Amino acid sequence: MEAITKDTNVVYIGQKPMMNYVLATGKKLGEVGSSVLIQARGKSISKAVDVALITLDRSNGGVKLDGIGINTEVLPGSDGNPLNVSSIKISLSKP
Repeated sequence: MEAITKDTNVVYIGQKPMMNYVLATGKKLGEVGSSVLIQARGKSISKAVDVALITLDRSNGGVKLDGIGINTEVLPGSDGNPLNVSSIKISLSKP
């Protein structure tokens, strides 16, 4: 069995309710000097943006936006043909 390594400061956005991700992001930002990376692909991009904005609004200036990166990933489609999927990475930190 292969060991799975995960970054502890990354929140992957998926199909769960948005507030689950907001709470997870806030929990990871609980320590001073901590940072978190919010990642999403495809239809979840708008949810990732909402999660970042809600986290920034709730922090009352305690969290800052470090950067936003956008990209297109080429994934194999269900029929074997390549499929272009947009992705976003949003970096937040607590000074």
